[in-house]
Amino acid sequence: MMKKFMNKAEDFIPEMLAGYYAAHPDYVKPVDGNLRCLCAVHKKPGKVALATGGGSGHLPLFLGYVGKGMLDGCAIGGVFQSPSADEMLSVTKAIDQGSGVLYIYGNYNGDIFNFTMAAEMADMEADIEVRSIIAGEDAASGPRAAAGEKNVRRGVAGIFFVYKIAGAAADQLLPLDEVERLAKKASERVSTMGAALTPCTVPRIGHPSFTIGDDEMEIGMGIHGEAGLRRGPLLSADAIVEEILPALIDDLKLNAQDEAAVLINGLGATPLEEQYLINRKVNELLTQAGISVYKTYVGEYATSLEMAGMSVTLFKLDDELKPLLDAQADTPLFKQFGR
Repeated sequence: MMKKFMNKAEDFIPEMLAGYYAAHPDYVKPVDGNLRCLCAVHKKPGKVALATGGGSGHLPLFLGYVGKGMLDGCAIGGVFQSPSADEMLSVTKAIDQGSGVLYIYGNYNGDIFNFTMAAEMADMEADIEVRSIIAGEDAASGPRAAAGEKNVRRGVAGIFFVYKIAGAAADQLLPLDEVERLAKKASERVSTMGAALTPCTVPRIGHPSFTIGDDEMEIGMGIHGEAGLRRGPLLSADAIVEEILPALIDDLKLNAQDEAAVLINGLGATPLEEQYLINRKVNELLTQAGISVYKTYVGEYATSLEMAGMSVTLFKLDDELKPLLDAQADTPLFKQFGR
């Protein structure tokens, strides 16, 4: 049986969005009255504009990062559904400041198709230059792409770091080429893997999207319930981290003396107490490996409705990226006031 605070299932997203605008009028507003198209209230003339989008059901992704020092606009689809190309075009036109627009979105076929179409229409209809960064860093969903190869990895919580780096670069009024370069650099230095304990329920469907036993877990499951690396008996928190973290370290080729940022992400129904417990072991293992933790983020950054689970993300840093990570940002669902 599905138990949610809602009215009609078909009204779930528009009513959620209406509540979001009512809560954050100093940050965001709808574009041309379309609740699914958001743009930041405050604009910085001459700035490269950043846009994202994707399906609902992942708050704070995607709209929660529209604000100062991060994103300028976002288009939202239905639960786990891509926004349309027309909606992305509306956002693009609304946020353009004459310096070009950079799209940053996850590696999902529907998003790729609609964002590509929106970029083409922006060029033809409004003479807006659009570049794209397709973020995909889920180490459980495929091998790391070699130079010139297509990235097959799903985009998950690590896209947060791409938003943060690109947002800081754009806020410094760097040109489009530089913002794109830094966003791409960030996307190539991020790796994520998660573990799920329970399914979630899409309101319009009314039943769990998959089944998993009370004594089971799945390592590497995607944020829409995509298959992970393996399903098996529920392990202790330490054992889960001991399986996940070495894979991330190896994926990023992190060595002693390297620095990394850590993101412990809850998938929607994992208490903060459990997330901090996970972080304890992550920090312990990184310290043992001689890898310095530069900054740690713990909380819900990319969720899957009420799924119980978590993911660990590592972001390999250098002297160019650290100041951008430290830069101030202020959005409805993320606030950072500098280091």
